[in-house]
Amino acid sequence: MPVKTDRRIRKTKAQLRTGLAKLLQKKSIKEITVKELVELVDINRSTFYLHYSDIYNMLSSIEEELLEEIRQTILNHPVSPFNESSFPFIEDIFQILEENKDICCALLGHNGDIAFLHRIESLISDHSLSVLRVTFPETIEDLKYSYSFCLSGCIGLVKTWLTSDTNETPQYMAELTFRLIMNALHGMYPQNHVL
Repeated sequence: MPVKTDRRIRKTKAQLRTGLAKLLQKKSIKEITVKELVELVDINRSTFYLHYSDIYNMLSSIEEELLEEIRQTILNHPVSPFNESSFPFIEDIFQILEENKDICCALLGHNGDIAFLHRIESLISDHSLSVLRVTFPETIEDLKYSYSFCLSGCIGLVKTWLTSDTNETPQYMAELTFRLIMNALHGMYPQNHVL
């Protein structure tokens, strides 16, 4: 019996999340009401309040779940030099993005939450800069600039992928991202043959 309850809860939360993603495509979180969300997904208000105290609490819960998935991915990929062994980390990040495409697209879109994007950047930065420091110990001074360059490009790439109608897989996007990062870093640090 508890398994059915869990499944119903997951289904309800998934419906609410899909509805919130649709509404965030059209308006900011400040303009979204519980009433319009539950009407959109055909769920009772009382059911919404079983899970969340308000729209902001719902958004915060969704963001925390996504951040926890990213944290877990980082823990699964300990710091090592940036080379082919870094590819699974990038692939796992794209897998998370695809599995949460609707809400990620909304959160990174025009009406999204810029603070959420900064939190993701911060999480990935801590991990990636540690890896780059190991890979390029002789260029510590320039790493923040190199990393910023690569990060900005990756965010643009992710936004384009999430909002396009093409069917590139997470694996394909991870390979493309990996190649672009490797080429950028190789161009910046040609003397380093780790790449």
